[in-house]
Parts: sequence; C-alpha cells; structure tokens
Amino acid sequence: MGYPEDALAPDENLLLHRHPHAKMLIVPVIVFLLATAVAGFLVGLAQTRLDGGASTFLVIAVLVLWAVLMGWRCLAPLIRWLTTHFIVTDRRVLVRQGVITHSGIDIPMGRISNVQFRHGLVDRLLRTGTLVVVSAADDPLEFDDIPDVQKVHTLLYRTAFDAQGESSTGRSVAPPSGEGERHRKAW
Repeated sequence: MGYPEDALAPDENLLLHRHPHAKMLIVPVIVFLLATAVAGFLVGLAQTRLDGGASTFLVIAVLVLWAVLMGWRCLAPLIRWLTTHFIVTDRRVLVRQGVITHSGIDIPMGRISNVQFRHGLVDRLLRTGTLVVVSAADDPLEFDDIPDVQKVHTLLYRTAFDAQGESSTGRSVAPPSGEGERHRKAW
C-alpha cells in the first residue's frame, strides 16, 4: 500500500490525490538550463585559456558552484513539489508536506463551511489556482497551485455537502458519481 493509502482509515475512500501544479518547477528548470550553459562555457574557457593547476582549480570551482546552485535552486524545489500532497477522501481533506520536517493538515468534511477558488489569467491558462477552505471556527486555509482547481472545488463542495447531509440524516454517503474513479486514474 503506497502513500496516501497508508494514511487513510480502513473504510475511507480516496477521491483525489494531487501534487501542486508543475508551474512550481518552471523557475528551477530555467535555472538548471542557464546555470549548466554558463558552467559549461566557463569550464570550456578555463580548459582552453589556462594551463595545468589553474585550469584544474577553476574547473573544480565552477563545478562545485554549479552543484551547490543545483541543490539549492533545483533539487530542493523538486523535492518540495514531490513531497507535497493534496488529498481528498470521502471523510476529510488532507495536506501533507515535507521530508525532514513533515507537517500536515486534516479537515473533516463535516466541519467545512465554505469552499472557494480563485485564479488569474495565467492560472486559468495553466488550469491551476488557489483553493480556499473555510472550516467551522477556524481561519480560512489557502492551498496554492492546485491543478484543475475548479474541478477540485466542485468535488470538495459536493463531498462536504454530502457529509453534512449524512450527519443530519444519519445515512451513509457515496462518493459523487464517478468523481473518485476519474481522479484516481488522472493521478
């Protein structure tokens, strides 16, 4: 059983599992391409213009700087993206993030009082946005860069509304018509 299934209760159904939108990785990719091009140019320049120990020292210095920059500006954002999970089940919304310092938020469906989304022009073109979840007696929680934010909003609203209906009628609630299966296949 893989993540996030191992975080779920035995009779809890996974409806949606997403990482943040890949737009978070645009700057790291650009940094990688530019830094690699500059490092390659400097290594080539050092090898053609300098002799012996000076050339070796400069090549090693350039490669060390390149490696530090890659770890700081490329690898760290990639790991942050890979370890951030936005999960919707039939009972709650879970957000998990981090490797060394792991943090998480669980919002029971019955406590959600309002679900909103917003996205600007660029976010609309990329089909992403910010999801705002308001739960009873808590400040609104904002989740940025949610892929297909309108679909997630609709799924979350339907599931929260059904959970509130279940608590008032005492009946069991099924996941919204095929939404869970469709999202499981998409991710």
